[in-house]
Amino acid sequence: MTISETWLLPDGVADVLPEQAQVVETLRREALDFLAVRGYQLVYTPFIEYIESLSSLSESNQDLDLVTFKVIDQLSGRLLGVRADMTPQVARIDAHVRPIEGVARYCYAGTVLHTKPQNFNATRAPLQLGAELYGHDSIEADVEMIDVMLALIEHTHNLHGVHLDLGHVGLFRSLVKRAGLNKNTESVLSDLYQRKALPELEEFTKDLAMGTDFYALGRYASDLDALQTHLSQDILNDVEFKNEFDALKTTFTQIQSRWPNLNIGIDVIELRSYHYHTGLMYAIYAPNRAAPLAQGGRYDGIGEHFGRSRPATGFSCDLYALGATQFVEIETIVAPKGNDQDLLNAIAKTRSQGLCVVQLLGNDDLSSVPYATHQMVSQNGQWVIEKI
Repeated sequence: MTISETWLLPDGVADVLPEQAQVVETLRREALDFLAVRGYQLVYTPFIEYIESLSSLSESNQDLDLVTFKVIDQLSGRLLGVRADMTPQVARIDAHVRPIEGVARYCYAGTVLHTKPQNFNATRAPLQLGAELYGHDSIEADVEMIDVMLALIEHTHNLHGVHLDLGHVGLFRSLVKRAGLNKNTESVLSDLYQRKALPELEEFTKDLAMGTDFYALGRYASDLDALQTHLSQDILNDVEFKNEFDALKTTFTQIQSRWPNLNIGIDVIELRSYHYHTGLMYAIYAPNRAAPLAQGGRYDGIGEHFGRSRPATGFSCDLYALGATQFVEIETIVAPKGNDQDLLNAIAKTRSQGLCVVQLLGNDDLSSVPYATHQMVSQNGQWVIEKI
């Protein structure tokens, strides 16, 4: 290996330089403070733990298992996983470490690691920030999470031109259950929906049990009124399907009333993380960006693996992606060397105001701080700051 290759980073991993690091750190602090005043308590979770805690081999966690890096623990010989998502860890806290009664609200921010990028041009080491609510299975809980997510984006970013997508995996699941489809057929339908392949869907559903309903679900996925008109009475009378359909409509109405200027869309065949989510799903998108700014949904029963099954809903975002287009000029004030008390007092006072001051060392001059934007100079016995 040549010397030039030793400093190359793996694909999907990058350094974060000062101009963006300051943006990201400001976002992190503001976001956690924002969540704290809404009752979301901060938790720190370990970067690595036994693989059984991070992702079981059950169907609901296969996607997570595939993106989890695995290593052998040199102390125990057991398989460890580097966290790829912090939600299972928070679920462990809620179920086993801090099993409080009633509603629990948690928030977190930390680096996670993926075996491969999860979206186009995404990092494999996102700085994941999220909020989760355990212990309540109501529409109000889902609305709270969406409302908090939107308010957070508005507070740390802005909502100009953004679009909120709402979906519900329960509609597809209820229809599959009602039609009595096998896993293979369910998987084919899920793939067709994800690819929005309407001609293929129409052909595939021609001879399928309740095929007209499956086609209608794809054809009118973004229009609940039209969807309701084209669905059969058989599925509309199904109690489970009806409850989920009504929940989606109610959520849409409540969010629209809280955010009247927000562009809200419906997509009932958005089945990302289909095996992970159990109900309502939501994501917020910005113009000219393929990946969502933030996304989440309901994942009831996630704590069952840890011995305590509870309703749960939450969202997360990548702070690197959230601050990707934002850069700041870091103002740096250079002070001359010396131990004069007036100078030291002036430096201390300036720093107490939150400004960055670098004092020269030894024989250094202003050129030794190439990123300096201002300098401290003495004028008429007073130390003042001048722009360079």
